[in-house]
Formats: sequence, C-alpha cells, structure tokens
Amino acid sequence: MVHALQEIHHTLTPNGLLIDLRPVEDNWTVEIPSSSGLQIAGRLTDMPIGKADDEAAFAAMKDVETRGWYVREREEEFAFFYYWDTPSEMKEWIDAEWDDFEKIEEDVYRKAQARWATANADARVRVRVKMLITRWRKM
Repeated sequence: MVHALQEIHHTLTPNGLLIDLRPVEDNWTVEIPSSSGLQIAGRLTDMPIGKADDEAAFAAMKDVETRGWYVREREEEFAFFYYWDTPSEMKEWIDAEWDDFEKIEEDVYRKAQARWATANADARVRVRVKMLITRWRKM
C-alpha cells in the first residue's frame, strides 16, 4: 500500500489532496427499519482478512504521514447503509460478496428474520457500515 501511496504522491500537484474513503471493520449492525421504528437484530462478525486489511491500511497511512508525504487535514466517520427487501436476500448477498470480510452468524440471521416478519409491511433489512473519510494534503 505504501508503494501505491508513493505513486499517488508523485502524480499529485503540489498541495494536492488525497481522499481516503473506506469501510472500517466494526462488527456492523444488522437492522430492521420500518414505519413502526428501528429494531436491531445483532452484529456481523468481522473476519480475519477484513481486520488485517484495516490494520494494513491504517499502518500504510501512518507510514506515509511519518515520512512527511501527506498531512492529515480532516477525518470523520459516518454510517453507510446496505438495504435488502428480505433477510434471505441480505444473507445471500453477504455470503457471496463479503465472504472474506464479514459473516452473519445463524442467531443474528434468525433474529433478523423474526423481527422482519413481525414488523410493518414496509420493513426492510439493512446493515450499518462504519465508513471513514480522511482528507490528506500532499507535502
């Protein structure tokens, strides 16, 4: 990652900006929103590869900051939501797309199914993803 950040550094204009936007592993929450309110089914389980990717990204940014290539100007966390119409659609998607990064445990899936089934007809299923955005200025 440091090599890629070095290449970006070479291509940026003086005082150019690098925007680091990425999800951060945090055992993301499984939620059932509907007009009757928000119900929480539980949390996903972070997988080792996802945690290792996070650690590597944070370490790479710290490394290039220490080298004086970039200065962190601003950093914020915010929520990003993935939505599905049913718990089964959510589970299929997580199993296919996030299989190396996130896992939905059977008890959380069952709670999502139960809460979705008893919610209002407009209920959906979502996962609240923790996102990080950081603005870095080239030095």
